[in-house]
Amino acid sequence: MKISEAKFAGSSTKVSGRPQRRLPEFAFIGRSNVGKSSLINMLTGNKKLAMTSATPGKTRLVNHFLINDSWYLVDLPGYGYAKMSQKGREELAGVIKDYILNSPELVMLFVLVDSRHDLGAVDQDFITELGEHGIPFAIIFTKCDKQGPNVLKAQIERDCEILHRTWEELPDMLVSSSVDRRGRDEILNYIQQILDTL
Repeated sequence: MKISEAKFAGSSTKVSGRPQRRLPEFAFIGRSNVGKSSLINMLTGNKKLAMTSATPGKTRLVNHFLINDSWYLVDLPGYGYAKMSQKGREELAGVIKDYILNSPELVMLFVLVDSRHDLGAVDQDFITELGEHGIPFAIIFTKCDKQGPNVLKAQIERDCEILHRTWEELPDMLVSSSVDRRGRDEILNYIQQILDTL
């Protein structure tokens, strides 16, 4: 897939506030500071499309971006940001849950995981909840330029072992780096393959 056009289509805190035009939605989520905005900008070839920041927790809304006038890339708030107040965390969790559970156009949720660390309890809990609700998802390991191929392979294998404790069948997994653009073609082709089946 080649992205020829990517433009902001709207922000919301409720599914009812989404863009009125109904198109397939591919959403991206992960822990705060996992590199989500950088990945979105890398995929679309637009460094200023999604807001990036060294400060976690900047994305507070569900942001829709119209891609090639045919599908939406959805940027969701990050989860598990410990420095936010309890009330703030609950409000963000409500925004995330409302979208994931109530958007009929969501066809795939990409869960971003930092490839340098073991899958955390927050990630495991979130993934378990997706399974309980039957939400289709795939995992994207981010920041894969930060370590060598053998270390990366070993880390992904460890994360697979962690997932196997609760999952018989593992989700699809992709690797990425917003620095060296690794995984860009694979992720976009993955999306295209899904679009071709709709």
